[in-house]
Amino acid sequence: MKNTIGNSVSVTLFGESHGKSIGAVIDGMAPGIKVSDEMIEKALLKRRPKGNISTSRKEKDKFEIVSGVFNGYTTGTPICIVIPNEDVDDSVYEKMNGKVRPSHADYTAHLKYNGFEDYRGGGHFSGRLTAAIVAAGAIAKAALDEVNIKIGTHLKKCAGVSDRQLGDYTKDIELLDSKDFPVLCEKAEAEMKSAVEKAKQEQDSVGGVVETVILNVPCGVGEPFFDSVESQLAHAMFSIPAVKGVEFGAGFGISDMLGSSANDEFEVAGGKVVTKTNNNGGINGGISNGMPILFSVAIKPTPSIGKTQNTIDIKTCENTEITINGRHDPCIAHRACPVVEALAAITLCDLLSQKYGTDFPRTIKSGDKK
Repeated sequence: MKNTIGNSVSVTLFGESHGKSIGAVIDGMAPGIKVSDEMIEKALLKRRPKGNISTSRKEKDKFEIVSGVFNGYTTGTPICIVIPNEDVDDSVYEKMNGKVRPSHADYTAHLKYNGFEDYRGGGHFSGRLTAAIVAAGAIAKAALDEVNIKIGTHLKKCAGVSDRQLGDYTKDIELLDSKDFPVLCEKAEAEMKSAVEKAKQEQDSVGGVVETVILNVPCGVGEPFFDSVESQLAHAMFSIPAVKGVEFGAGFGISDMLGSSANDEFEVAGGKVVTKTNNNGGINGGISNGMPILFSVAIKPTPSIGKTQNTIDIKTCENTEITINGRHDPCIAHRACPVVEALAAITLCDLLSQKYGTDFPRTIKSGDKK
């Protein structure tokens, strides 16, 4: 029953969707990282529901840091963040108890936990727990900021509508940081929201693709094969509820290229080794090559929909039907963006601590960065 990710820097999740609280414990974070309530609140705000295109469940996410931070800085000991649950309605789940929701974890959770699982709102499998991930990720991002490693994430595609491509990475990251809805193009934003609202009216849902860019990662981070940068990031991304695909650089599209066009040719520019293209997403042999790290994540449509669906009743072992009337997101892809960003930051802190020691980022700041 593993609820922890990471090696040198790890995060453990706890809590259930309708329980008293959720939270995270961060272990291995170096002392001296500046932490403020404002930076965590800003990150949580980006994950929060957005009007008609999100769930009507209202959570204030009023977190409390109960250990590991003193006088505004990390102490080096485990950081525990607790977020109370507030706007909880158990009635819908009590009525559905026994009827497993299609494409949810109800059936597999029942098998794994022998019927003792908390089934309300998805319990420990709920996207509600991603609030704790985002809070922990805000601290990880603060550590990365100290060495100028920047992360930006946008909703690349949603309901068949595409955002514009990332261009000037630095400017686009700044733009996304200032936006409430994570897209670069205003026209795409309006069309995406309209498509999501249409799906909601039809008692249905839509999915999307989230794209992330990470700047200024030092060369030589990661290990070949099993602890590669790709495998570590992919592990983290697949930990997010609803993620069904991860690709790096040109991704699956690279299979249609010739080697002559897929290869990223090297050159020296401005005294630095760079590549002319970045089809491999800043990673060769599982190790960072100094170019921007690029990856995309596929988010499935929210499985909770208002349409009547076929299912089973695990109490009677009979076929039946289910209509889900709870408060659910017609699309979770836009709310997944800060979660993807948070787990990318946590993973990078872990990888960098493995390379530079547990006192990262101070070791890089002192001149060890390549």
